[in-house]
Amino acid sequence: MYTVIDLFAGAGGLSLGFAQTQKFEIKVAFENSPYMQETYRNNHRNVDVMGDVCAADYTEIKRKYGDIDVVIGGPPCQGFSNANRQKNHAVSQNNMLVKQYLRAILELKPKAFVMENVSMLKSEVHRFYMEDLDVNVVQQYDIPVKVTPLILLDEQYTFDGVIDIIQDPQKIAAYIWDENDYFELNVIYKASKSNDKLEKALEKHEASLKKIIKKQLKKNDTGYISTESRKAFSAVSAFYEGNLSADKIKQQIEPAVMLQRMLSKAQEIYNNRIIVDSYSSTKGVAANIKSFSVFDYLKNILEKIEDGYVIDSDVLCAADYGAPQKRMRFVVVGIKKSISPKIALPKGQFDKDEYRTVRNAIEDLEDVDPVFDLDDERKGIALPSKELCGELALYLRDSTILRNHIVTKTTDTAMDRFKALKQGENFHSLDESMKSNTYTDASRTQNTIYLRLNYDEPSGTVVNVRKSMWIHPTLNRAISVREAARLQTFPDSFVFCGTKDKQYQQVGNAVPPIMAKAIAEKLAKILNDNLPKD
Repeated sequence: MYTVIDLFAGAGGLSLGFAQTQKFEIKVAFENSPYMQETYRNNHRNVDVMGDVCAADYTEIKRKYGDIDVVIGGPPCQGFSNANRQKNHAVSQNNMLVKQYLRAILELKPKAFVMENVSMLKSEVHRFYMEDLDVNVVQQYDIPVKVTPLILLDEQYTFDGVIDIIQDPQKIAAYIWDENDYFELNVIYKASKSNDKLEKALEKHEASLKKIIKKQLKKNDTGYISTESRKAFSAVSAFYEGNLSADKIKQQIEPAVMLQRMLSKAQEIYNNRIIVDSYSSTKGVAANIKSFSVFDYLKNILEKIEDGYVIDSDVLCAADYGAPQKRMRFVVVGIKKSISPKIALPKGQFDKDEYRTVRNAIEDLEDVDPVFDLDDERKGIALPSKELCGELALYLRDSTILRNHIVTKTTDTAMDRFKALKQGENFHSLDESMKSNTYTDASRTQNTIYLRLNYDEPSGTVVNVRKSMWIHPTLNRAISVREAARLQTFPDSFVFCGTKDKQYQQVGNAVPPIMAKAIAEKLAKILNDNLPKD
């Protein structure tokens, strides 16, 4: 048995796939979410589950458990790019977790590792902004660097002297609002796309906004940023006094909100000691920042360290490995060069014309009524035997008690939509009269929203299907947590803990165990073939 540590373990889908081979023993798992920890502990009872991976003491782990043979895990990585330009923050702290994954490998020196992530990890979106601390590492390991523009402010809000301000931390501090002041006004700004939502937000936040208005309007600072700040808070004040209609607020507050976002990003650049090559203000304000790809960073370091690793990587489709869903994940696998000169990810066993379908995974549950309340869910449901179950359903039906077969109660509006949609149709298939009063801009709704699954095809990527309002192929109800878990290939004996929404979230975040098992089987074969026999 090879010993394993699972980082960013979630509910334990990757761990489950490795454990199912009976060739790997999970010793330690790191997961920060209390709900996921509870789920992991309940389903992996002999594993030492720890919290914050940033506090991991790998020397102590080795002392307690001996050498760790394999490190597995899926570090979150949101990526830095102009895809984030509409958000207030320039720097995602999630990206440092990739470096924590690397730290585990460097300190534990495992025989092999497996990392899985979103399928776009190799894309230009997933880059590290270069910090002072990265300079020596980038040079030492020849990590390719390029200059990436980070848009701080759109062209229509640009003003004379803006570059001087964003290059001076003291000026930034002088103009930036308190975090709470920004939060309150940003709530109003985000609600301003809909007059209904705006008026509700203005009513809900009235008391706190009036205190902020009083404080902000006392300021006598000069300059464009201060003028726009006063203009914004004066507009909200005028609304409360009955002198400005709600539909006029957005244009009055938008410049101030955009300027504060610029200041916040500029401050983050300094606080995180990110290296700026230059600033420009020709078409909006941009910080031209040195950056490098997340994948290049991992690959170059792990290949070039002493007793380094040979690495293979690819985007894998879960359907190729027997999952009834077309989930795409980027997987990196590495093995020490001293053990093997080559490594490869497993080939899929299923061709496209052989893909398992939604029907294969959940049709046998069609006659089992789901529950709505957590108290009822905890008791479970007796799962009647079913003749003529397909191969996948038989594989997943490993319990006589069905847990997590729970759904959200359907509103009248949602039920009308459910009834109107055929298999494979989604929100965009609805008549225009049925699209109102739900989304601010119905035309931009994703194709996965209000999706009625097609029994005879694999599903798309399982996410939090409660939020996406996925509909059963033939029944006018939502997909249950258990049905979503079946689509992910979790067996019925694997029980998810926490609130209804937390259960859906855990299922959506997980690695399909059936794909994890295929990766684990291939890795075990490579290790067995190349390590000396006892």
